[in-house]
Amino acid sequence: MDLDEWRSRINNLDNQILHLLNQRAEAALKIGDLKRHSGAPVYSPQREAEVLRRVAEGNAGPLTEEMARAIWREILSACRALEAPLTVAFLAPLATFTHQAALQRFGESAVYRPCRSFNEVFDDVERGHAEYGVVAVENSTEGAVNVTLDRLVDSDVVICGECYLDIAQHLHSRARDLGEIKRVLSHPQGLAQCRRWLAEHLPDVSTEETTSTAAAVEIAAGDPSVAGIASDLAGKMYGVPVLRARIEDNRSNATRFLVIGRRPVGPTGRDKTSILFAMPNTPGALHAILDPFAQRGINLTKIESRPARQRPWDYVMFVDFEGHRDTPAVESALADVRGRTLFLKVLGSYPAA
Repeated sequence: MDLDEWRSRINNLDNQILHLLNQRAEAALKIGDLKRHSGAPVYSPQREAEVLRRVAEGNAGPLTEEMARAIWREILSACRALEAPLTVAFLAPLATFTHQAALQRFGESAVYRPCRSFNEVFDDVERGHAEYGVVAVENSTEGAVNVTLDRLVDSDVVICGECYLDIAQHLHSRARDLGEIKRVLSHPQGLAQCRRWLAEHLPDVSTEETTSTAAAVEIAAGDPSVAGIASDLAGKMYGVPVLRARIEDNRSNATRFLVIGRRPVGPTGRDKTSILFAMPNTPGALHAILDPFAQRGINLTKIESRPARQRPWDYVMFVDFEGHRDTPAVESALADVRGRTLFLKVLGSYPAA
């Protein structure tokens, strides 16, 4: 076939795809009616995880698995929006990495609610101003995001999901070259992730912390002597060009984000559970607490300690492991663990990213 014939074929396929998408949307509207009558939530993390997994398994190419997942995320987002608006809180302003993670998880059709801090994200979800929130919990080079861990200790929210975002940091500025830059601004994590590059290329330039990476670029938009470290999306949104690309010290830099909500999530068959506990200050206490997981072959994926704010030199432990709290093995392990800790809190079971 020649070019015109191939284009005609694509036009026909587009018409078929559009017809099928509208049929899917009609089915989603019917499901939305049933959910409203039964009081079920619009967003079902376990159902959407199942759909994306089925799409990946049935994909024969040439689309890559990630391409197919990205397309279906937007289909799910659009159909979900027809059922009812879904509000998602994230760290303001627009174009932060948290905003990107939220878009990756919920798609363009969700209603996004910018918050001034991670604490405000938690508050909005707890008070019902947003159905879900997205917060960073750890970075592959800089470690845990402590404000998130501290809020999880006291908050009533549950973890409903997780996602990982590759972090590419760019130096945005209206300056013509590096010699014109007098200040470099970014979120503390952004500055830390580019520490070596800054020391080598801008050793005499002061650095200043901002509430977010996007806020740094917003300031740089109005002052050519300022550079902001942020994502490519932030530069495009605020009209500030990239002066130097990919300045992060570690090209394998990634951040893990948590989705927080008010309803627990059912099992999908490929889940994680997050817990926190305090333990007695006795020899072998940690080994005794973790032993029930080893006995049942449950794989621990993360262990993190944080100082307990109530008493100096006491610590709470955060643990992630594979499996769902409603499965017999995990339920049994948690029952044993509970009897060996000073307190135990299950933060949530959710589909593994």
